[in-house]
Amino acid sequence: MTTYLVVILVLGLLAFGYLKLANRFNIIDKPNERSSHTTPTIRGGGILFFLSMLLFFVASDFQYPYFIIGLSLIAIVSFIDDLVTLGAKLRLVFQFIALGLLLYEVGFVTSPYLTTLGLLVLAIGFTNIYNFMDGINGITGLCSLATLLGFFLLNKNHMLVPYDFIIYPILAILVFGFFNFRKKARFFAGDVGSISIALVIAFLLLKFIQGTASPLPLLLVIVYGIDGGFTVLRRLLNKENILKPHRSHLYQRLVQKTTLTHLQVSGIFSTVQLLMIVPVVAFQNHALLAQLAVFLSCLVFLGIVYQIIYRKIDQRVTTS
Repeated sequence: MTTYLVVILVLGLLAFGYLKLANRFNIIDKPNERSSHTTPTIRGGGILFFLSMLLFFVASDFQYPYFIIGLSLIAIVSFIDDLVTLGAKLRLVFQFIALGLLLYEVGFVTSPYLTTLGLLVLAIGFTNIYNFMDGINGITGLCSLATLLGFFLLNKNHMLVPYDFIIYPILAILVFGFFNFRKKARFFAGDVGSISIALVIAFLLLKFIQGTASPLPLLLVIVYGIDGGFTVLRRLLNKENILKPHRSHLYQRLVQKTTLTHLQVSGIFSTVQLLMIVPVVAFQNHALLAQLAVFLSCLVFLGIVYQIIYRKIDQRVTTS
């Protein structure tokens, strides 16, 4: 417990220090066509997620070195992108390298190489969807917190990773939340935050899918998967550039087209994600067929709910 208090204190001091530096060097997120906020706000506060994993790396006698190297590489590139926008192709190159190292660490780099390449593409897609979903106060922190709590409970039965690998980023989210989970955020996560926490969760996801031979861990990221996945699919069908800023995610439309606030929408999304822990924990020791049935049932149910809500918002916009 003392160790965790020290980690919180260190992360808190780093957060205050970053606020001072960001103000001094004008590291500001200015609203654009993708943004759901209207006032300039400091960006890059999610660097705490990356720093928490460096603390874990040192405290754990340097476990998972390839993952940490990849995480460090992509965090640095993402932070630079927060300062001066980098080209999508350049970011993609570094994402390939970082996620390749992640796959190697988990043990997914095997032959046939087409399988590894497919996993790499999926991991890059997941990471970018996680980044796209970071658009309103609280959503990245609260949904990631719900996901990490799910992995924490799942890990109690399987012990696939050290507990601190999950606890350290949870502590970082709590410190980050002090500055972000409010009506007027002091800072946003930025690309460095959303990409860093996405890599941590991608590592856990692959580790638990591999270690449990179960699809249930996917339910721990299903909320982002559904909103992000349907949004990408819809934009592709509309022949839109999925890399360009937009406001077509469900969470964005709920903020713009209803009376719900940022934190209320973030609370709804994270609550649904939190509820998904129940079937994951309840069915983790059941037969694979039962687990597949539970996974598909949750996927279909949430997909239908998503479509109903999205269409109702569209109808409201059309009739207003």
